[in-house]
Amino acid sequence: MSTEAAVNEIEGFLLWEAEKDRARTRADAFCAGLPWLTDSQRREVELRYRQDHGDVSRAYLQRIATRSTALRAEYEGVYRVLRRRLVTGFLMGTVAVVMLVTVAAVGLTAS
Repeated sequence: MSTEAAVNEIEGFLLWEAEKDRARTRADAFCAGLPWLTDSQRREVELRYRQDHGDVSRAYLQRIATRSTALRAEYEGVYRVLRRRLVTGFLMGTVAVVMLVTVAAVGLTAS
């Protein structure tokens, strides 16, 4: 595994752990607004809330990953087109300069 892949995996793990912690915090806050719950009911509601939050977060992250991949492909395509245009422009400019120098050299030798 490359260093970059390892760093990405660690970063992903840390981000997911933070998301799980955020779900726990939100579940606690949600249950705090339901003071009539028994302890077992509270645990059940918190568990279901965290699971739902995790499912929603996972789906959201998958949509982001899919969109990021699509954008990367799109931007790479645009970059290739721009690079091709730049190289073409540079070559055309070089050819124009060579032609001007050639014409000037022929004109000076013909005089």
